[in-house]
Amino acid sequence: MLENGTKAPDFTLKDKDGNEVSLSDLRGKRVVLYFYPRDNTPGCTRQACAFAAAYSEFRSIDAVVIGISKDSEASHRKFAEKHSLPFILLSDPDLEAIKAYDVWQEKKNYGKVSMGVVRTTYVINADGVIEKVMPKVKPDTNAAEILEYLKNS
Repeated sequence: MLENGTKAPDFTLKDKDGNEVSLSDLRGKRVVLYFYPRDNTPGCTRQACAFAAAYSEFRSIDAVVIGISKDSEASHRKFAEKHSLPFILLSDPDLEAIKAYDVWQEKKNYGKVSMGVVRTTYVINADGVIEKVMPKVKPDTNAAEILEYLKNS
């Protein structure tokens, strides 16, 4: 995991519509960058829907919400349409940002060991520095915890 006070690694990835989004283009705003394993799985859907439900509150405090997984742009488009997700979803099939943010890790599931994305959220300040790291977040409470943190800091 990257630590608080670390300069956030820049990246340029494509969103659900094929548009390139660079972290450096968002300088001047706080960015909630959350990494998740896969579109349309139960936990990832609950997490995304919780961010969607709180999206107007994130916007009211000028925070940008970005979700990143290794799913394709087409998968993100279907996921966003199915669940009315108003925030940015970025496709990282080459694991560029996923590895830069150290969330590609060994996971154990029912005794089977494999590599995958560990659900993690970073808050990046307006200067592009990581101000908060939340590793192994819970899908149901992550959005509310981040919103509370942003409102109180």
